[in-house]
Amino acid sequence: MPVSLHDDPLVLVCADLQVEYLTPGRRHVILDGDAATSRCLELLTLWRSNHWPVMHLKRIAQAAWFNPSSRLTDWIAEARPRPGEMTFEHPLPSAYSSSRFVDYMSSVRNVRCVVTGFSLDETILATVVEGFHRSHRYQVVVDAAACRQPGTGEAAAYKQSVVNVIANFATLQSSAELIRISGAVAV
Repeated sequence: MPVSLHDDPLVLVCADLQVEYLTPGRRHVILDGDAATSRCLELLTLWRSNHWPVMHLKRIAQAAWFNPSSRLTDWIAEARPRPGEMTFEHPLPSAYSSSRFVDYMSSVRNVRCVVTGFSLDETILATVVEGFHRSHRYQVVVDAAACRQPGTGEAAAYKQSVVNVIANFATLQSSAELIRISGAVAV
């Protein structure tokens, strides 16, 4: 479903743009991280230049493979939240594991969350599914979202499978389409 001038406000949600996902050899390394990061940063720049709302999610799991005291959980430098942008830390895959996030999403009406970032197969999937069950509306920018490295099989097929599942709970969109339509919204 495309965005139009008469639609509800869009909030850009930058999911887990953390160093952990771009570090080679790490368990949750993102295979196409550079491409997804580039598109995320392009959308983040668009949102910031138009003074539209931006939300950042940060995974702070307490597992041995994701040590919250490690510098690997730091934001990717270019995607670091700026003053005035919302940030939510979540211990479980879904952002709804953050009570602050739940409170915020419960208090806003008629908003659509445009999701980009990492862990398409964990954070983004879990958040979109849980949000769907709470009647919250999500759009996932497929080419600005990436999966961790799967244990076996082809990465592209794995990502497409995850995207197919997400399509049951959220609208799918490309970054080019979102940028094109967002330009009309900004006028």
